[in-house]
Amino acid sequence: MKKATAEKTVTRKPAKISVSELNVRKAAARLMSAKLVSVEIAYVQRVLGNTATQEQIDERVLAVRRLPWADIAIPD
Repeated sequence: MKKATAEKTVTRKPAKISVSELNVRKAAARLMSAKLVSVEIAYVQRVLGNTATQEQIDERVLAVRRLPWADIAIPD
């Protein structure tokens, strides 16, 4: 006789990665044909903090080009 084994569903949280300049640049290169400028990269880092999921980084990289420049740049 075989015993019925209960299938376990494992739900994993998406892995968080650092929101470094390199990771943001790589995401932009993968998702867009143009590179991000340093002010846009700084905005993504400022909004997301130190760590985020890859999905959050991708979402913010795509959104940064649709934002008005006044929202992205920090006034001097």
